[in-house]
Amino acid sequence: MLSLEEVTSFLDRAGQSHVLQFWSELSEDERNDFLVELSGLDLNALKQHCEEAVSAAASQPERVDPDIQPVTEEFVGSLLKSDQATLVQWENEGLLQISENRVGVLLLAGGQGTRLGVPYPKGMFDVGLPSGKTLYQIQSERIRKIQNLADLKHETKCTVPWYIMTSEFTLSPTESFFKENDFFGLDPSNVVMFEQRMIPAVTFDGKVLLQAKGKIAMAPDGNGGLYQALVDNKVLEDMERRGVEYLHVYCVDNILVKLADPHFIGFCVSRGADCGAKVVPKASPSEPVGVVCRVDGVVQVVEYSEIRPETAERRGAGGELVFSAGNICNHFFTRAFLQEVAQEHQGKLKQHVALKKVPFVDECGNHVKPSKPNGIKMEKFVFDVFPFARNFVAFEVVRAEEFSPLKNADGASTDTPTTARRSLLGQHYRWALAAGASFSDDHGKTVPTRVTAEEDPPVLCEISPLVSYFGEGLERLLRGSTLTSPFILDEKRAKDLPTL
Repeated sequence: MLSLEEVTSFLDRAGQSHVLQFWSELSEDERNDFLVELSGLDLNALKQHCEEAVSAAASQPERVDPDIQPVTEEFVGSLLKSDQATLVQWENEGLLQISENRVGVLLLAGGQGTRLGVPYPKGMFDVGLPSGKTLYQIQSERIRKIQNLADLKHETKCTVPWYIMTSEFTLSPTESFFKENDFFGLDPSNVVMFEQRMIPAVTFDGKVLLQAKGKIAMAPDGNGGLYQALVDNKVLEDMERRGVEYLHVYCVDNILVKLADPHFIGFCVSRGADCGAKVVPKASPSEPVGVVCRVDGVVQVVEYSEIRPETAERRGAGGELVFSAGNICNHFFTRAFLQEVAQEHQGKLKQHVALKKVPFVDECGNHVKPSKPNGIKMEKFVFDVFPFARNFVAFEVVRAEEFSPLKNADGASTDTPTTARRSLLGQHYRWALAAGASFSDDHGKTVPTRVTAEEDPPVLCEISPLVSYFGEGLERLLRGSTLTSPFILDEKRAKDLPTL
């Protein structure tokens, strides 16, 4: 730990002496904690960090329109366009790799969820399903089910380890939540939680913000902080010890995410890819999602703010969007590629600007909760390693089956608890209909079939991931059945149903 004199000297040179303005008001314990925090910062780089944050926030987004091209078909696999034999081949390859303990999943869960408006990690959120399951429980059960499917096919007892990257804000509550719920049936030794680094939030005039009189306002360094966190926490060594060669990386807020998806894993492995990304066709030219494309021949994700509207609106001969491969933060990496990134490339990752409402202590010592953005947070993005890949592939999936993020509180137009709940229940309703079931109302009258993404399904139907991972196995349980709402198919009810 640095001394007060050493810290003062560093802060003075960085133009951040205000950080210690309340030192005299702190207790002995508070002073010690503050020195520990400040000693853990890279104080040598603090001046540069603040200057770069101000400069980046003031600059206009770089336009890449003249150099942008779509990813060519030879590098794209598709669930929408592939024949059944190919899909089965990919699924079998994925299940084989899972059965041999070569596949792990990694959850990006370091964000604070401020837009959702809750004081706890997003994974603990209940969107209002009939079962009351949280995102963490749903994802835990999907891991258990995919292990079970691989075991049944290959007569094994396999493990898909779950790596969860948290932050200072989310680690403790996430650990407690998993312990309180007995890790949702998973072996605790196979759930590995670790923290990403935190960096100071900066005002628009380049001053570090104080969260309290003796604490700097810190923020996670973005999901691209993954690569440094893998090194800091020796996660790559853990993967090597377990024999994990392939990793499926995803964000916590997608209620439809298929963890260790065998189709995705199988496609990437069969193509010899070191890096892959799931994509969905953009809903409209103006949808605010990044696009997987090529810039000067190099694959990368271009943010919607980096291309002009006329570029986003370009269409092909058949009327389809030219730049339609929407990025959904759902990626495949080989462990070898991650090791290469950690050793050679992670220091080259681009810094992105996020303007945020950062609660702070003003110069009078008052706590302020701003009503508009007052701070700059610098972030790295997980997809910024795509240009370093030797063999990148994209995998096109169906939005209604695989992508419904939870970002905003109810009342917003998109990505809310209501839309997430609707997506999952709509999917399960479609599964039941495809399995040959029908639904009746309280008077015994058949409920008309209706499935749209914009409204709730006509009945409540929830199917546990422990019963079905992607709709498989339901026909023998539900074919010819007339069900009433709400219909919750959990493991116990599935065992009680007669099989066909």
